[in-house]
Amino acid sequence: MTDPRYASVRYLVDDVSAAVEFYTTHLGFALHTSAAPAFADVVRGPLRLLLSGPASSGARATPTDVAAAGRNRIHLVVDDLDSEIDRLRGVGVSFRSEPVSGPGGRQILLADPAGNLIELFQPAHRLAAGATATS
Repeated sequence: MTDPRYASVRYLVDDVSAAVEFYTTHLGFALHTSAAPAFADVVRGPLRLLLSGPASSGARATPTDVAAAGRNRIHLVVDDLDSEIDRLRGVGVSFRSEPVSGPGGRQILLADPAGNLIELFQPAHRLAAGATATS
């Protein structure tokens, strides 16, 4: 039975250890369990991210025509998007988009080592002085 404290999302990754390092070092996740190199899971708040390597049952069950990372992404709320961008760029993390503003707030996309997308999002009510949300 799964732990009811968490909602789980599975990401297929090429290298479980590299994915664990990325999420725990850069995005504030904590290692929950590890059966590397096949599988590990990391948690951040109520999100349990299942990192499934090529040898895992989760990856083997995936049809080959959907093997590439998709456009779906996990959504992580941050207090100060600009500070997070500066911090991550400072340690060599690259981004897949420029910051985008809308009525709900601001966001930017980055990818994990396997190409899975992550959205960093600052809600409009948390926007720092000087930053504005526009269409």
